[in-house]
Amino acid sequence: MVLSTTVPLLDTGDINSRFCCVVTRLLNLSERLPMEDLSVANISLGSGSPSEPVTPTANALEIQQGIGLPLQIFFCFVMAAILLVALSGNIVVCLMVYQRSAMRSAINILLASLAFADMMLAILNMPFALVTVVTTNWIFGDVFCRVSAMLFWFFVMEGAAVLLIISIDRFLIIVQKQDKLSPQRAKLLIVVTWGLSFIFTFPLAVGSPPLQIPPRAPQCIFGYSSDPGYHAYVLILTLAFFFLPFTVMLYTFMGILNTIRHNAIRIRSHTTDSVCLSQASKLGLLSLQKPFKMNIDMSFKTRAFTTILILFSVFTACWAPFTAFSLVTTFSDRFYRKDSFFQISTWVLWLCYLKSALNPLIYYWRIKKFRDACLDLMPKYFKFLPQLPGNTKRRIQPSAVYICGEHRSVV
Repeated sequence: MVLSTTVPLLDTGDINSRFCCVVTRLLNLSERLPMEDLSVANISLGSGSPSEPVTPTANALEIQQGIGLPLQIFFCFVMAAILLVALSGNIVVCLMVYQRSAMRSAINILLASLAFADMMLAILNMPFALVTVVTTNWIFGDVFCRVSAMLFWFFVMEGAAVLLIISIDRFLIIVQKQDKLSPQRAKLLIVVTWGLSFIFTFPLAVGSPPLQIPPRAPQCIFGYSSDPGYHAYVLILTLAFFFLPFTVMLYTFMGILNTIRHNAIRIRSHTTDSVCLSQASKLGLLSLQKPFKMNIDMSFKTRAFTTILILFSVFTACWAPFTAFSLVTTFSDRFYRKDSFFQISTWVLWLCYLKSALNPLIYYWRIKKFRDACLDLMPKYFKFLPQLPGNTKRRIQPSAVYICGEHRSVV
């Protein structure tokens, strides 16, 4: 009996010690489970219940705290400068076309619509992205996140559509010798493009498809998802705003360049014939002279096209990285979960907004009337730039701007 009573006591002690170890392990495991559940909830964006708000994960919190202060200051300074230039420059473009009836040609109306889209992008998107870069956290709520994404793509698609219309118009004028675009038709096309852009982007405002709420990015963007419908929408959107306009504009510019090259060859041949006729007239062979006379100012012919080509190049350089970024983010879970995802998305977004600031600078650099309008709208104490020669008061038909008289200047 003594042995039987002492042995169970020893077994009970062993059981208690083992039980304490098991409880300790369970407590440690219970502390890890919430963070793992949160990470799983974020990783499965689009595969589970994507309409529910996403809770920041531990990985996301590390991303928030991992941004270096010098890089954060650089992003804030650059985005603030882009915001200021984009807002002021595009306002000047809109005011110039609105206040001056002589500037309301078809091409200028289209440029004003492009400037208005860039201006609204600067007003309704850039400030909130700037605040998110500073705080590394979206503080404006889930609803405004969806609305902000819808406005972002809305203005981006409108800008691409306007640039596409301008490129087609230049192609018809230079290659086909057809001037089809009047101010009334330009206004009608602007209404159509704004309507189509709204139709394409409105589903984002109602959460279909759902978007990833920062802190993984400085703005509401497309996140990784395994939903085929989600993939289809992203593909349609990127096709409509970038790939289709890029392909059409590239075709038109190749056709324009080919036409300019052929015309340059014809002009050189005509110049040689003119020299021969001049020598013949000096020898008294007046019967060899031809009544046909052609004098083409090639500098003006290429200048308007070069301006549109520069706008196209800026559009491609600024938006091609963002398009690739959106597609890779949507289809690659590995890329979406990278620790440097916030920094990459900030760089790409900064490059997108840069286009809105570069367009007014291109207008000022390439268009003389725009420079003069800027100087007229500028207060006198800001007019420190040298005055340019006065405007030449003339009206030119777009289809005939390349053929000029002997003493007529077009620049």
